[in-house]
Amino acid sequence: MPSPDQPTSPVPPGIQHVFVLMLENRSFDHMLGFSGIVGTDAVTGERRPIDGPTGPDLSNAVGNDIYPVNTGAARRMAHDPGHEFVNTLAQLCGPGATYVSGSPYPPISNSGFAADYATVSGVTDPGEVMKCYGPNDVPALTALASEFAVCDRWFASMPGPTWPNRFFAHAASSGHLDLSPTSTQIAEWTATPNGGFAFEHRTLFAKPDLDWRIYVHDSLMNNTGALADIRRRDRRFVTDIKRFYADLRRGDAAQYTFIEPSYGDLILGTYKGGNSQHPVDDVLAGDRLIADVYNAIRNSAVWPNSLLIVTWDEHGGFYDHVAPPAAVSPGDRQIMQDVNGSNFAFDQYGVRVPAVVVSPLIPKNIVDGRIYDHASIPATVEALFGLTPMTERDKQANHVLPLATLTTPRDDCPTMIQSARPAAMAAVDAAPEAAPSAEEVAAIDAETVEQGNLPGFIGSAMRLHLELAPEDQRDAIIARVAALQTVGDAAAYMDEVRALNANSDP
Repeated sequence: MPSPDQPTSPVPPGIQHVFVLMLENRSFDHMLGFSGIVGTDAVTGERRPIDGPTGPDLSNAVGNDIYPVNTGAARRMAHDPGHEFVNTLAQLCGPGATYVSGSPYPPISNSGFAADYATVSGVTDPGEVMKCYGPNDVPALTALASEFAVCDRWFASMPGPTWPNRFFAHAASSGHLDLSPTSTQIAEWTATPNGGFAFEHRTLFAKPDLDWRIYVHDSLMNNTGALADIRRRDRRFVTDIKRFYADLRRGDAAQYTFIEPSYGDLILGTYKGGNSQHPVDDVLAGDRLIADVYNAIRNSAVWPNSLLIVTWDEHGGFYDHVAPPAAVSPGDRQIMQDVNGSNFAFDQYGVRVPAVVVSPLIPKNIVDGRIYDHASIPATVEALFGLTPMTERDKQANHVLPLATLTTPRDDCPTMIQSARPAAMAAVDAAPEAAPSAEEVAAIDAETVEQGNLPGFIGSAMRLHLELAPEDQRDAIIARVAALQTVGDAAAYMDEVRALNANSDP
């Protein structure tokens, strides 16, 4: 049953298409806390500001140094803040906090963000994670949040990294994964008979009565390609993002569409050239992606019947002042082995993230304070198309359909929204990236393959490789991936799979 604050209004009859764009590693305060948005509360109908960091004492301390929350966030971070389970624990509960399996999550004070960032090698200003953007810094996001509905109680599904949180969007569970997978784990998962990461109750993409598509920017560097339910050669798994825009120009859209951004250069570990809004890449590229996705849907034939959710997988180590509440454990059985490094019970939400819900059936300028998490995505799809929930999390999650209260589409929705001014974006596109020296490349190539999200993307490449190669090569491929030791090894393997894919039949 829905959670207590879920309205029991009927499913909006006009919505036929749900689109989801999930970006990377940003907290609500960091992206929208200083937007200045004031709107109509979705429940009370009263005017109110979004819940941003307005308190005078909102700060973090590192030793005797105080770092207040403020504006002035850099477009690109020099160092990636920590966001694994142990980092998030320290950020929410303070340095030295410990999690004891079987006990409640420790008391949350949101006091350890700066102190945890100070532990990252090379960091000289721990206050960088306390800095936020203003409305002119992320104009496309701010425009959508002002024109449609902004959710200021949307939380990451668990207090930890990218992969488990993204899995909640697909399966209302992480399958008990609470960490970023290692290359050894990836090789083991992908070598199973079905290949990929599996869940007891599977994913949205296994629903027989759901018409779906996934659009990714890169045939290898994608998260959804690691799911056991996805066949990489399935025509519904589209690896050329240009097809998304072409399909919409023809008025061709599935019932459910998931869009995965480009993560940029993961081999060198810079994320540069992507549009995921990963902290070490330029935030404007992701803001432009938001604008492009909205503009494509808005100017297509499916717009009057569409709903778009834009959200972020987790907070990426950035400060947020709202303490996340307890959560409903999914209650599913663990299928994959050795994935729950902290024996986490999944009964605690992660840090609040931005979320905007867009539809011509949503009144202008709504602020929604009901509690959501990424399981609200499958909950929305299930409620709209009459599908069965997969876990206790999506069964009890709020879905966003009650926001669509209009019976006819609005006629005042912006025809186009713009990210940064064209001149600024041209400067971003033209800005030369300093090429690493031969010595730097050699040093990176020699680093261990266990670099952030790289092992997970190796798994996505391995799944594609297994589908492309003859069955008698299966054992050799599994052994090849298990033997990868360095970034250089991974780069060579990725190049091999790309070439194989390019030369295969479409």
